[in-house]
Amino acid sequence: MTVTDLKTLRAPLLVLAMTVVAAAAAVFYTDNLLEQSRRDLARHEAQLREARTRLYRSGEEKEAISRYLGAYRQLQHAGFIGEEQRINWLDGLRLANERTELFGVDYQINAQRPYPYAAALDAGPIALNQSVMKLRFRLLHEEDLMRFFTALAATGAGVFLVDECTLKRIDTGAVSRVQPNLLAECDLSWITAKPAVVERKP
Repeated sequence: MTVTDLKTLRAPLLVLAMTVVAAAAAVFYTDNLLEQSRRDLARHEAQLREARTRLYRSGEEKEAISRYLGAYRQLQHAGFIGEEQRINWLDGLRLANERTELFGVDYQINAQRPYPYAAALDAGPIALNQSVMKLRFRLLHEEDLMRFFTALAATGAGVFLVDECTLKRIDTGAVSRVQPNLLAECDLSWITAKPAVVERKP
């Protein structure tokens, strides 16, 4: 191959080299676009799965709400869910005393604190609290004790547990049949539940 031939081929070779470089650049650019498209597709698919999951969960939540809303409102009305209803408790004591025809009830309510057995109930995000109420009241006989607590529960004043009771005989020296014979001292735990506030993601 002569020098003249090389000079003749220089222009086509230069064009070929430029074409190869341009093709390589195009392939590199296309690969980058393809990889970016794959990442965008994966991100959109993840967003779609998340949206479907939220939609499914919202359907489940709606079904659960419609299933349990009635019972939830009953518990609210009964004073179990929400803030303490101490006025209702005192009204319940008064009504129970009247219905059982006892001799009045003295009470003392301690400050609210966490319910000590909440972990055993596995209440989850629901905070269970208790307020201990100390009662002193007089009875004609032992059966009046259960009659009183049955009447107190029937008032719907709230949810309570009887922790302990002690009975002491009263020596009145009277012969009247309407005189109290026993002094009852009891500790009640009024239980309230406060659901945690759940923050929803937009």
